[in-house]
Amino acid sequence: MHIPLYRYLALLRRYLRTQRWRVFGLAVLLFGEIGLQLAIPQFTRIVIDTATGAPTGLNDPTGEKLVLVALAFIGLAIVQQIVSIGATFLGETVAWSATNELRSDLMEHCLNLDARFYLTMTPGALIERLDSDVSLLANFFSQFFIHVMGSLLLTIGILAVLFIQNSGVGLLFALYTVGALLVLYRVRNIAVNPHKALREANTQLSGFLEERLAGTEDLRSSGAADYVTYGLFRQQARIRSRWQRLILFQSLLNSTAGIILTIGFATAFIAGYFLFSAGAITLGGVYLIMSYMTLLNFPLRTLTEQVESLQNMGASLSRIDELLSITSAIQDPAPDTAETIPAGALSLDFDHVQFAYQPDNAVLDDVTFSLQPQEVLGIVGRTGSGKTSIARLLFRLYDIQRGSIRLNGVAVHRVPIRALRRRVALVTQDVQLFEGTIRENLTFFQEHISDTDMLSALQEVELGEWLASLSAGLDTVLEAGGRNLSAGEGQLLAFARTLLRQPDLIILDEASSRLDPTTEARIERTMDKLLKGRTAIIIAHRLATLNRADKILLLENSRVLEYGERQQLADNPDSRFHQLLQVGEGALSS
Repeated sequence: MHIPLYRYLALLRRYLRTQRWRVFGLAVLLFGEIGLQLAIPQFTRIVIDTATGAPTGLNDPTGEKLVLVALAFIGLAIVQQIVSIGATFLGETVAWSATNELRSDLMEHCLNLDARFYLTMTPGALIERLDSDVSLLANFFSQFFIHVMGSLLLTIGILAVLFIQNSGVGLLFALYTVGALLVLYRVRNIAVNPHKALREANTQLSGFLEERLAGTEDLRSSGAADYVTYGLFRQQARIRSRWQRLILFQSLLNSTAGIILTIGFATAFIAGYFLFSAGAITLGGVYLIMSYMTLLNFPLRTLTEQVESLQNMGASLSRIDELLSITSAIQDPAPDTAETIPAGALSLDFDHVQFAYQPDNAVLDDVTFSLQPQEVLGIVGRTGSGKTSIARLLFRLYDIQRGSIRLNGVAVHRVPIRALRRRVALVTQDVQLFEGTIRENLTFFQEHISDTDMLSALQEVELGEWLASLSAGLDTVLEAGGRNLSAGEGQLLAFARTLLRQPDLIILDEASSRLDPTTEARIERTMDKLLKGRTAIIIAHRLATLNRADKILLLENSRVLEYGERQQLADNPDSRFHQLLQVGEGALSS
């Protein structure tokens, strides 16, 4: 796969423009290091020519000036190492600053993609792109300046010095260098596709491990260890075959580089012999040619290694481009058509809504209902009837195919997505808590939320005493998934998080279905506070949670089977909801 050079340069321009002064400093250090590398061999030539009696330009070749030459050689060598360390440090700083910015852009891009994207992309594949692929580009940002640009500049400097020493030698090595670079350029992409295939195999392995490790308990209890081991063996076999193919192509690259360098040294030996035999140069001059050929070996070998790295980076860049090329089906409205939802508790209208995840397989079929501000709607239905889909559509995680959804009379597709999601909140029974402090889990790093507001919210959801029992308070670190919390504490933290957002419409997806009776009663009290003055939707898996609902929406086979006032439906013997109440809890999932 061919990655055009302009694509690399565009990447550099985009992520280095905010670091102009660092890049300028890096350029100064590179020029300084190159100058020192070119100067140091000249001091050795002087010593050799002095020892052989050739003219050196020194008035006192055997006295103090020769000692000064030796001291200058040592001093410059030390300075060169210091400059080299400085250039490496500054280059790595530039690299990681640039790649951190790139990683942030990729993360923001992924977060803004619609939910369909996450049906096709596994967490393991995303981790590979956001971490491994971007890390390879970190090497590109730093090594491009330190190694590639430095090597090209050093090569030009060596050729210039050789021209000054002897124009014929300079021309000969200029032709050699151009030929070597052309060959290296022609073979630079030979291993891009094999490396991309290897990266894809590693991505599949990451996804495989992520899924299996997440289901360790079920796999062990089902006796599926052999199945997992066999699957791991197949993944590793795929990686091995692709790695072997990559090694073959990389060996061809290394062999090509070796042949080029051998030709270069042979050229230097022959040129030095004939020029010395003809009296055109001194023995120190022969040393200088060989020394600069040895020095030329470094940038050419470095460029060869960077060709290999560039191939790896090309595969990563290709995968990153593929990710960035994915566009979300959910888009903000154009600025001239965007509307604002009026403030206050929200009214909600579903008007003949048609929605399907897959064509010709409707999840919601001609669904119509309405809610007035501060009303509570209870949604009832069997698994797969479309209850959760209603919540997803309210957040515009998906867009409907037909009909309209309106909040306070404004169609949701005319509201900017961020503004829409600030007005609506969702609390589920599967609380998402992350490794971090209580403060971070409550605010999601929104610095404008004060500790006073957090403490008030925790007090509101009856977690005040619990927080007081923690020595670190809001700075207490929670484990990933809230493993160091009870289910009830995790649920109440989710309620506190929602209170801090101050939404105008709340969706509760059976937030108390897995709790013991004592904790459930505590959740129910908190739920009353959470819903006060707000419009709400309760997705019910148990009939007992519908007591606070004003209206009932009963879904069956993706359509509205029944909709109306809860009390009226409960009192009507012909109502399906009435029959469910008579049958009991099991009817909802049967």
